[in-house]
Amino acid sequence: MSEPVIRSVQCISMAGLHRMAYQEWGDPDNPDVLVCVHGVTRVSDDFDNLARALSGDFRVVCPDVVGRGRSGRLRNPELYRVPQYVADMVTLLARVLADGEKQTVSWFGTSMGGLIGMGLASLPDSPIERLVLNDIGPVLDWAALRRIGDYIGQDLRFPTFAAGAQFVRDVSASFGSHTEEEWTKMARDVLRQEPDGAWVRHYDMGLALPFRAATPESVAADEQLMWAAYDAIRCPTLVVRGAESDLLSPATAQAMTQRGPRAALAEIAGTGHAPTFMHDDQIALAREFLLRRSI
Repeated sequence: MSEPVIRSVQCISMAGLHRMAYQEWGDPDNPDVLVCVHGVTRVSDDFDNLARALSGDFRVVCPDVVGRGRSGRLRNPELYRVPQYVADMVTLLARVLADGEKQTVSWFGTSMGGLIGMGLASLPDSPIERLVLNDIGPVLDWAALRRIGDYIGQDLRFPTFAAGAQFVRDVSASFGSHTEEEWTKMARDVLRQEPDGAWVRHYDMGLALPFRAATPESVAADEQLMWAAYDAIRCPTLVVRGAESDLLSPATAQAMTQRGPRAALAEIAGTGHAPTFMHDDQIALAREFLLRRSI
């Protein structure tokens, strides 16, 4: 399958039902499943190059996490948190893994997608057998979370696509070097045009509420929970760090190689938060780890 099929699955929160859209690449009967999950303000389309390259080896499933892209919105925005996202992914896997005993699940998570993967991989009887954490770890920073909340909560409107695309490019500079065509695609993936002609970002502004509600105390408690989750992971794990990342520090990345699953570590030069895995060298790194039969 050279292009994806777009499907959706109905999920539930404490506030009611919602739909989560996902793209599916490759042979739908392939028992080897790879789930790719994006960062906090991105979408499943981020993985188009990676999914296309790996669709011969895996049935690749790329969801739009609720509140983003093609997916529905939560009636209570306070629920835009990792536990809800993990619950939604369990529902997705129940749909995808029709014959779970004969299927394998690998996980590739960028930033927020990595946190979701950590949460799911830490659970007893987790289906995840191989885990890639792209520029994310258990250490959280209160000031950074507040800054993210302020950024994603700005209800910006752009008069033209070009203006919106320039904004996306400016805030995504840490992704590293990309062609003009690649920058345009990254912008087109996350911008949509309103009936009045204005261009806006694709997600629910309510995503900002949990970030803005964070306190130093709550962040410290969440960090302890994330380390506990990481320490419970038993599957082979690869941590990828952008060499210039300001989110995943060298110290945290090194600690992740010494505890829990004792992850392998790879750094990508010339990149901050987070590597996009659009380019052949990065895709080759993911392929080599995901297809390795032992670690």
